[in-house]
Amino acid sequence: MTSRDPDPDASADVVARLVEVTRQHGDGAGAVRALKGVSLDVAAGELVAVMGPSGSGKSTLLNLAGGLDRTTSGKVEVEGVALSGLSAADLAALRRRRVGYVFQDLNLIPSLTAAENVMLPRELDGVRTGRARQEALAALEELGAADLADRFPEEMSGGQRQRVAIARALVGERRLLLADEPTGAVDTLVGDEILGILRGRADAGAAVLVVTHEPRYAAWADRVVFLKDGEIADAAEAGLVSAR
Repeated sequence: MTSRDPDPDASADVVARLVEVTRQHGDGAGAVRALKGVSLDVAAGELVAVMGPSGSGKSTLLNLAGGLDRTTSGKVEVEGVALSGLSAADLAALRRRRVGYVFQDLNLIPSLTAAENVMLPRELDGVRTGRARQEALAALEELGAADLADRFPEEMSGGQRQRVAIARALVGERRLLLADEPTGAVDTLVGDEILGILRGRADAGAAVLVVTHEPRYAAWADRVVFLKDGEIADAAEAGLVSAR
């Protein structure tokens, strides 16, 4: 399989934009700059993979793109809205409605079943329980995890919890999907299925940004961005990383 040809009009519909973004932790001699002047656009219909060694700033990049962290300098926009101008409540609403996030540590709530975990962002956004459950079950079905609906996280394997976390990120009308090592707890076959689902969401019009350390999975992307020491070291079409 060859790399998907990029849409020449994709740049006209940028969903996520980072402009000269810096994120510094601490001050003075002990300050650590996790990102240093990074600029990146992710357009509707595009899947972008982010690769790089541990500590290169990959997770920080996702956290800033999704409004989970604030920049030290620079600008982050989602669908043309500058995140720096939003209150904490507005940022939370944006994430519930428009941004799906797959956390590296999954962040499932132990006291909720799989279906309830997936339903939660929709219910918090005012969707009625019945409809939210229908949407959650559909998302779990898409991930091949419908049989997990009534199980609690402690009753699932790592790979099963991963599927539930991804279903939670997909439920609703998410224009921006952010995934931090979404294949970390699954085998190669399931990993390919997960990337296929994310690829399908991009093809349907979402903007997708995926952190991965596996060239096999990065090859599903339209572009691969390489981070090193908090800076973009290189970028390439996915077909130049490896064949799918």
